[in-house]
Amino acid sequence: MRPVDVEELDRGDPAQVASENALRKARAARRPGAREAVLGCDTLVALGARIYGKPAGEVQARAMLRVLSGATHEVVSGIALLLPGEERTAISRTAVTFRELDGRLLDWYLASGEWRGRAGGYAIQGAGAALVRTVEGDYENVVGLPLATLLDVYPELLLACK
Repeated sequence: MRPVDVEELDRGDPAQVASENALRKARAARRPGAREAVLGCDTLVALGARIYGKPAGEVQARAMLRVLSGATHEVVSGIALLLPGEERTAISRTAVTFRELDGRLLDWYLASGEWRGRAGGYAIQGAGAALVRTVEGDYENVVGLPLATLLDVYPELLLACK
């Protein structure tokens, strides 16, 4: 894994934004002349047309979680796979419904610090699971890498894992 520093889009159609951000990350990580496969992924949270990325601080995280409280939002991931002479892309979508988040639950979760660096201000695979009522779709997409979608884009990956 090689983190890259790219300007990420944060406005527009959520699927297009996630796809473009994934492409930007993959292209930035590709070494000139390399023949290796490069994977870029971007995950965001969308409520309607509004995109919620990573909160800048606790105040913003609290505001995001309040908006998501009791609502169903969409977790959208874009995958970009760069192969020699080819770019493959795909989108994964998962519907997540939050329970009603009262002040006590918000305070508890924010104190965990787990929200840092997380789209929508939560991590479902940790304490953030307590915020969630239901998940419809690929759980791994909400965690951050939709493995089923990756295998749809690159089924050859299974052959490489012998």
